[in-house]
Parts: sequence; C-alpha cells; structure tokens
Amino acid sequence: MLASPANPTVLIIMPLAEQRGGAELALLQLIRRETSVHWHVVFLIDGPMVQQTQALGVGATVIPAGRVRQPLMVFRTVRAIARLAREIKASAMLGWMAKAHLYGGLAAKIAGIPAVWFQHGLPSTDSWIDSLVNRIPAAGSLACSEFVADAQRRVTPNLPVRVVHPATDLENFDPPRLPTPAECREQLKLPAVGPIIGIFGRLQTWKGMHVLIDAFPAILAKYPCATAVIVGGVWELETAYETKLVLRAQALGVTQRVVFAGHQTNVSQWMQACDVIVHASDREPFGMVVVEAMALGKPVVAGAAGGPREVITDGVDGFLVGFGDTAGLSESILKYLDNQTMAHRMGEAARSRAQYFSVERFAGSVSEAMKQWINSASAAQAHAGSKHAGSKHARPVNGN
Repeated sequence: MLASPANPTVLIIMPLAEQRGGAELALLQLIRRETSVHWHVVFLIDGPMVQQTQALGVGATVIPAGRVRQPLMVFRTVRAIARLAREIKASAMLGWMAKAHLYGGLAAKIAGIPAVWFQHGLPSTDSWIDSLVNRIPAAGSLACSEFVADAQRRVTPNLPVRVVHPATDLENFDPPRLPTPAECREQLKLPAVGPIIGIFGRLQTWKGMHVLIDAFPAILAKYPCATAVIVGGVWELETAYETKLVLRAQALGVTQRVVFAGHQTNVSQWMQACDVIVHASDREPFGMVVVEAMALGKPVVAGAAGGPREVITDGVDGFLVGFGDTAGLSESILKYLDNQTMAHRMGEAARSRAQYFSVERFAGSVSEAMKQWINSASAAQAHAGSKHAGSKHARPVNGN
C-alpha cells in the first residue's frame, strides 16, 4: 500500500522558465505560499524562474526537454523525471500546463505515482500536442475556470476535472499601497488631462487590442482628450500584430490619442493611472488582468465569453461585451465616463469581488486537490492489493 503522508511532496513539471503570462505567475504565487504540500519544480528549460523558485526556498531542477518531435530526447527526459521523483519520494506529478503532462504523465507511470495537469488554456482539437496529451493517463485535471473545465470534459469525458480559479496578488494591486492615479500619470509621462482607457496583455489578435482602437473614434467624439493606453509586449509567434495596430490607429486618425507602452513590469502603476480598463479577449480562459483591475477598484469592461463571466456580474461590478462588438465596447466605456457616481460604485463592488481571488485561497485549493488525488490513488492501490492477496490465498470451495 502506498503511504498517504499528511505533507506529501509533489513534483511540478514546468515547460517554461521565463514569465510570459498568467500561468507562470500563478506558479510563483503557488510555491511562495506555505501549504500542506511540499513542492519541487522541474523546469524543462533553464531561465530566470529557476533562480526565483530557489530563492523562495523551493527545490528546482532543470531537465532539458528539447523538442517534442525528438522521441529519444523525450524518452531521456521522462526517465530523468521519473528518477528524480523516486529520489525525492514524490507522491504525485503535477504538469503545469497541458504540454507538461506529456512528460509528467509518462514519468509518473514509470514512478508508480498519480499524475495531474493544470489546464490553463482551452484544449484544442486542432493541436496534435493537445491530442497526444489527452491520451496520456491521468488521475485528473485542474482547470482555471468552469469555461475551461467544460471544454476539457468535452474532450475527455471520463477525466475528473476540478476548477481552481487563479489568484491575484492583492497586496500588489491594493490602491493605498500605490501612488495616486495623478501621481502615476506624472511618473509614467501620461497625459494629465482627460480620461485614460487601458488594455493589458501580450499583443495577440485574440486579445482584442484592435477592438479598443476601433472603438476609440466614438470615445473621442465625446471626450477629445481621452487616451488609449496599450500595455503589452510583442508575441513572438505574431510579431506583425503590433504593426497592424499602428496602421489601424493611423487609418482611423487616432494615432495621437493612442499610447503603445510595450512590455511593462510595473503593471499595477499603469493600471492605477487608468480611468477605465478594458479586457477585449475572445474566449479568455480566465482573465487575470480582469481581477487585477477589479482589485484596484477600476471600472472594467471585459469579454462576455469565457472566464470573465465567472468573475464579473454584468452591470454590478463590471460590464461584459461580446468579442469584436466595437459599438458595445464604446457604449460601455462611455457609460462609465458619463456617470462618475456609477463608475465609482461599480469600481468599489469590483474591488470587493476581487478579494475572493486571493493567493492563499488559490494555493490552498491546489494543495488540497492534489492531496485528495494522492489519497484516492493510495486507496485504489490498497484495494487492488487486497484483492490480489485474497485471490492468491483463497482455497477452492470444493476441497480439490
């Protein structure tokens, strides 16, 4: 029978080692909080997050994976992960992203421990990696939203899926800890006069930065001094999108009122400078930016499909608008700008709602889910062992 320790060790498999988005941030949030689970992270590539993990007092090992299309390299990586799992007496494997389960799931099979993966994005039937991952045995999957969980259940109907909404660092996005909006504007060299509407995220088409630009002429018609601020770096797989955004702003005659800020590390200050924050993504899996903006008490307009529906109650603590609905987006922004009392009320409601998405809740939920899967696997192995022993020692009832 496998032991079910009160404080098990879980091996986390992480394909990336540089913070590019919400999944990487979520991992750092998880391991920096003390939980009933001991974490050890295997990075499949070297990078800054290795040192960040070690600085938090958490074990970190780099096992280079190479390319998925190199079977021999995959085999070596899997064997190395399984060997490490045995050395540190890991009770389970947690793939941080679906791709990680390709390695973690196979290594867990060799090590004789349960495997789980965290589905941070939408499973795609068009992706051969996703198709392969979904064929690898797993005890279950975590999902960042009910929206993602429903999509995963359609792909793997028999796989147990549990929803754990990601967290926001509420201390970092706490208004009293930050300079005032006016001070942030001055520090960031943003216009001191006129409303600022911000959108945050990597520059990718599905993130919808172009939708805000398309909506901006209607904003400027009523508020000529308004400014659109686009904060986010170029996505390496879609480098042309930034140029498309610049050309679109030029074609609409709004270039002078649009600021392309690029990648920024002090996101909370850029958000603090804004009057309204837009999240215009198409079927966003969760939407951490939405919660960050709400934590600051900012009026928010977010996409009506996907994870934001589980965060925002439309008309209460934010507005929801369909992807690509330029008229709906400009109308919602203008509602806030035209009625400051309503904007303040909804901003306060948003800040209250954001308190649910604490790092403590997130870390506790992930650790408890892993412990339950570990206990279930232990119980299943014990049951299988007792049945085997019973059949081995049973005597024929006819005495022969």
